[in-house]
Amino acid sequence: MLVRRTEQRQPTTIADFGITTASKQAVSLSEFTYRKGTEIFGEREPAEHVYQVKRGAVRSYKLLSDGRRQIGAFHLTADIFGLENGNHHRFTAEAVVETTVRLIKRESLQSVARADAVVARNLLSMTTKNLEHAENHMLLLGRKTSLERVAAFLAEMDRRTGADTMSLPMSRRDIADYLGLTLETVSRAVSKLHCEGVLTFLGNTQREIVILDRQKLQSFDPQN
Repeated sequence: MLVRRTEQRQPTTIADFGITTASKQAVSLSEFTYRKGTEIFGEREPAEHVYQVKRGAVRSYKLLSDGRRQIGAFHLTADIFGLENGNHHRFTAEAVVETTVRLIKRESLQSVARADAVVARNLLSMTTKNLEHAENHMLLLGRKTSLERVAAFLAEMDRRTGADTMSLPMSRRDIADYLGLTLETVSRAVSKLHCEGVLTFLGNTQREIVILDRQKLQSFDPQN
């Protein structure tokens, strides 16, 4: 569900989409902005575009048969998502907050990759990283305790944001649905890490998190 088009960009190179390239072949990129909670694409819809987060955050999820939601990934600024092996999307993608994304037609990206070995290698690397993330997520859901899951999530966000203060766009409910836990369990685990001196909060929302002891945070996730 498109909210509004912010810009129809002029032809540019694939490097502006965050993919290293050896050529200067022109491609056409578009930008769209979605309100918080707005669907970007749905599960089983044709995968006609590939996306990059310019500003904001996106969650990819499936609704289970019993109505529960399983979030498979969070996509943050500069992340590329919607790159599918098949012709249809396997997950629904939704804006976590007001989010601006860049779009490129999948066939345009594939055309560039056929002519540019550097782009082809980058796409293969992204596909491999997506598979690695899926495998790690499966391990997290199946073998780790609730505290280990929350610690692993915070360590992941710490690595990805690379900032002294993590500004988490997602809610505790989002985190719970990503980790396969209840909201209450996530809150208890975060509180424990706070009491242990691993982290502290800025502001009243508790979404501004400062990691005080990264080594101790890693110790709560022994398989990290």
